[in-house]
Amino acid sequence: MNTQFKKGALELCVLSQLVGGDKYGYELTEKISGVMSIASGTLYPILRKLKADDYVVTYLVESESGPARKYYKLTDKGKRYQTDVRQEWEAFASAVNQLIAG
Repeated sequence: MNTQFKKGALELCVLSQLVGGDKYGYELTEKISGVMSIASGTLYPILRKLKADDYVVTYLVESESGPARKYYKLTDKGKRYQTDVRQEWEAFASAVNQLIAG
């Protein structure tokens, strides 16, 4: 898959995964990489940016099998942002599909 296509869509993919519930970084990576190929560590800069922009908050949960896991949770602002970006994406994808269909 073209890396430029993925670059623009990954933030929306992360946000959309978090709409369904809180997830930790590795869990997000596994979920997304199950559908598209992404390099290890690709999502962490996106998650840091989302946190800096107040779209997500983090919290730690102790793990029985290793170190505590950092979970990411959408804020209300993040939910609104995801809705807006998803609508923009759908309009963009529709326009591209019209153009490439001939």
